[in-house]
Order: sequence, then structure tokens, then C-alpha cells
Amino acid sequence: MPLAPKQCAWINTNYPDIKIVVEPSPNRCYSDDEYTAEGVAITDDMAGCDILMGIKEVPAQYLVPEKTYFFFSHTKKEQPHNRQMMHALIEKRIRMVDYECLTYSDEQRILGFGLYAGIVGAHNGLLTYGRKHRAYNLPAAHTLRNYKELLAAYEHLKLPNIKIVMTGGGKVASGVLDIFTQLDIESVEPSDFLTHEYEYPVYTHLTGADLYARKDNDLFSRDDFHAHPGVYKCLFSKYVNQADVLMNGIYWEEGIARLFEKEDVKRNDWRLSVIADISCDINGSVPINIAATSIADPVYGIDRATLQRTAPYQHTKSVIDIMAVDTLPNELPRDAAEYFGVHLTKYIIPEMRKAESDMLRRGTICEHGKLTQQFEYLANYAQG
Repeated sequence: MPLAPKQCAWINTNYPDIKIVVEPSPNRCYSDDEYTAEGVAITDDMAGCDILMGIKEVPAQYLVPEKTYFFFSHTKKEQPHNRQMMHALIEKRIRMVDYECLTYSDEQRILGFGLYAGIVGAHNGLLTYGRKHRAYNLPAAHTLRNYKELLAAYEHLKLPNIKIVMTGGGKVASGVLDIFTQLDIESVEPSDFLTHEYEYPVYTHLTGADLYARKDNDLFSRDDFHAHPGVYKCLFSKYVNQADVLMNGIYWEEGIARLFEKEDVKRNDWRLSVIADISCDINGSVPINIAATSIADPVYGIDRATLQRTAPYQHTKSVIDIMAVDTLPNELPRDAAEYFGVHLTKYIIPEMRKAESDMLRRGTICEHGKLTQQFEYLANYAQG
């Protein structure tokens, strides 16, 4: 359920043409009782609903024909594990609106959990460093009730003089930077980061021209990079002997240069001991991220000599610890859910009440048994 109890009640009160009912669940971060306490009906019968909204993918066998669904479908990159579901969406003539594809006209995304992915990813990365180097202890985020308790864990923590390099922008970066601010980690320019050591913890933030340049002239243009990523090289390699921790939050897909290559970790001057791969693209921008991890078991080691997976938290330079949880916001579920619901209520619910919405059209992958025009490139994946 993408809406918290009070948000459901607010919508029911302020939009008389909308009635929200909630399917019961024993696993949701908000209990059924919390919804009923706000006057929101709980029912197993979804047959009378025009629109069904969730978060995760719906297994193909549970999809109700000819309904409108909102959820993260994870199909736009032709993800193999969701191909059967994509077939079912077409066969059952479902209108599928993907949260990931809801954008403004300039393609800026509207909804997402990036902020809390950044918050928890940064926390996990720092937790991993403290445990690996026997420097300090932090509680796992999922053992805490909320973000407020997480911040309370920082009140008496003084970090050692570690150097952190972070990559990427958007909401993920905002979350990472929020944690850095709470822990008094100072920002320094990339050029200073490469040439100075410090008596206190610092970070440098790499985006755009700090991270990529054309192979032919060393220049960077954002529009050109998005149109022709293959003609760009990555400039990250000069940071691997200067940083202790990497917080990676960049968007990556095939054709974009990786931050480094696997063999680079064998360099004699390699310094990075912890990588928090918040983006978590397996064998992607961080090529030694070989598998996603769980909240219960978030970190594994990579032996620098053999490139094989090994036990984490070894107090040695010969092993790099990889934090690769791919469900980071679930560690602070109530905060993340409320944040998502605020944006859904503010920006998407009003669009749903319109006869025509360009925003919803851009986010619609299929309807009436066909792919929409902007997603016709998925034809073989969806119907093959």
C-alpha cells in the first residue's frame, strides 16, 4: 500500500469522488488496525475497485483483468524476471502505470524512494566502515523504529578522519548528504580531496564533468552524455587511492563506462576498503558488486587478489567490503512510506481525477492489450 493511514483518510475526506479501501495484510509496516482507526475500510474484495495501487510487482496469476494498476513494474529495461508478468499485463488488457515512468515533461521523475535509499545506504556504509576497522559501532537501521531514532544514534558519535567519495545526484544524493550533515562530515572540492589529507572526516561529491569526459576532447555535455554515453570515459580511477569509502548513487546502464574495472582493485595503491553501492546495479558501475544482499545480511567481502566473494568485516586491506542491499528504504519503512505517500497525494492523485493527463500518459506502459507508443520498444519482451 503506497499510502499511510492518515493519507488515505485525508484523500477520502477531501476528494468525495474517490474512495480508498485497503486490502488486509499481516506484513505491511502499517497495521490493518491503524487504517481502520482512521476510518479506512479493510476488505479482501477488490472487484469493485477501478484502480489498484501497490508498490512491488504483482505476480501474474493475481493480476485482475481490465483494471488499472499503479506499481513499480521493473519492466522498462526488459528485466527477465518480470517477463511473465509483462505478458499477463498485455493478455489481461490491463492499464499499467509505472511509478518509475511518471515524470514531468523534462523527464524528471516525480515519485521514488531515492531519498531513503540514500539515507539508509549512507548509514549502512558508515556502519560497515566502523565494524570493519573496529573504529565505532552503529545500530542497523532496521532495528530502529524510525529516522528520529537513527539520528539519535549519532548524538555521541565522532567519526575518525575518513575520506569519502560519493557519486550521483537526485534524491539519492540528497539522502546521503543529509547523513553527512548530521555527522559533521565536511565537504571539500574534488581537487582538494585528491591532494590533501585531513584531521576530520570529509567527502567530495562527483557528478557530471567531475566524473565523465569525452574520449576525444575531455569535455562534458550533459545532453551529449545522455545521448551518446559510449563516447565518454570515466574519471573515477584517480580517487581509488585517495578515498576510504565510496558511496555510489549514480544511474547506470549498459554502454556507460564503469567507475573502475575489476582488475583495478589489484593496484598497489588501492585504498578503498568499503563500497556502499546504493544504486546496486549487479556487475554495473561497481563491477565487484556481484550480488544484491539482504537487510539481514547486508555486506560481503571481495578478496582483492582473487576477486572472489569472502567474509566481510575482516580487518585487512586485502578485502573490500561491499554493501549491496537492493531494498534499502525497507529498513525505515514507515518513514519511507509516508514520504512516498506525500508525493503521491500531492502530484499524482490530482492527475488521476483529470479526463486526460499527459503525466499519466507518459507513465502508462500498456493498456487495452497493447504497449503504448513510447514503450513499443518492449514488443519482443512483452509479446514474444
